[in-house]
Amino acid sequence: MSTPISDKHNARPGSKALRGGNRSPGPFFPRFVLCVGIISGLISNACADERSTSGAQSAKSAVFDRVLLSSEEWRRLDRAVERGLNFISESQLADGSFPTDPAGQPGVTSLCVMAFLARGHQPGKGPHGSQLVKAIDYVLSIQDPEVGSIFPERFVGGRTPRSFSGNYNHGISALMLAEVYGMTDANRHEHIRQTITRALKYTRAQQLRPKRNPDDRGGWRYVHDFGINDSDLSITAWQLMFLRAARNAEFHVPKEWINEALGYVHRSFDVNERGFVYAMLTDERYCSRGMVGAGIVCLELGGEHRSETAKEAGNWILRHSFQPYGNSSHIDDRYHYSAFYCGQAMFQLGGDYWHRFFPPFLKVLADAQHADGSWDVDTQRSDAIYGNVYTTALTVLALAPPYQLLPIYQR
Repeated sequence: MSTPISDKHNARPGSKALRGGNRSPGPFFPRFVLCVGIISGLISNACADERSTSGAQSAKSAVFDRVLLSSEEWRRLDRAVERGLNFISESQLADGSFPTDPAGQPGVTSLCVMAFLARGHQPGKGPHGSQLVKAIDYVLSIQDPEVGSIFPERFVGGRTPRSFSGNYNHGISALMLAEVYGMTDANRHEHIRQTITRALKYTRAQQLRPKRNPDDRGGWRYVHDFGINDSDLSITAWQLMFLRAARNAEFHVPKEWINEALGYVHRSFDVNERGFVYAMLTDERYCSRGMVGAGIVCLELGGEHRSETAKEAGNWILRHSFQPYGNSSHIDDRYHYSAFYCGQAMFQLGGDYWHRFFPPFLKVLADAQHADGSWDVDTQRSDAIYGNVYTTALTVLALAPPYQLLPIYQR
């Protein structure tokens, strides 16, 4: 098995190896949220450095007052993640993409890249460096140079066929590019800069599309009009995390763009359900583990750390177990999608939320992993077409927050 560069000494959160590095600052189908928290600030030191008595350390300990994972849990985590990455690595196609239905590109390829980044692998370096470069170049090749969207040209604007996955592909891919912006060579760095600049214009134009319902202001929806809702939390979360990643990478992202999106996220909280809903109106107003996890992380990436709203939503997640593997209480509660969102959300909340949630979560996912390192395809709706490379990338990402090797995984 290959060893990531940043894990040369089996670095854990708070270790010298993890705090170092040369990095500069910097899932997705109908009703799908992969919302990851792009949080600036200190990396949480779970294996507390007992030499430190600073106020900052005390504040961190108040939230995360026990060891992040036991030695046995670290071993289980490392093995599951490494096997998953090996499966993804062996699946790469000649053009640099990773296999999925055409409608899932380049989002699935971008998820695969982020799965490697989350374990410390970098483009152009180490055992998977050349693979990551090829995948990044594939994603860069997809952008429409005029519109700025990062999804296949046939889905752009008013062209046919209609696209439901286009804005998911755009958000995931733009997020990935913002994350690798400080990791590539000079020529590719400039190409990524131009791509992100165009992508920001597209994202803002989509945010400003007319909304029939005032509560939908600040959010995003499909490329083409669909139904009565003009925004949904799923697509909004993708675009919001891209904006934060781009801002972290020192691109010009006015704060009002982010504040408008956070306003929509707040309006998506249902006070009766005590969780976040997919959309405001009709049968699309429902809570799922994915939506609730996404809402928590959106608040965290917006700087509202451990708010009462987020904690209420965390309690909702604790009441909706991921055991047994593959369970779902709603047709739109995709298991692997939701696993990722909730893994990230509960890591951000920390404390008892994390310790009550993650050990059984890790066990059920590790026990369900196949001998080749993959996880099952999702069968809700028509999602099986996206394949098991997609669900494997999601599951690796679901398990990866403890490594804290990307800004999206840092508290």
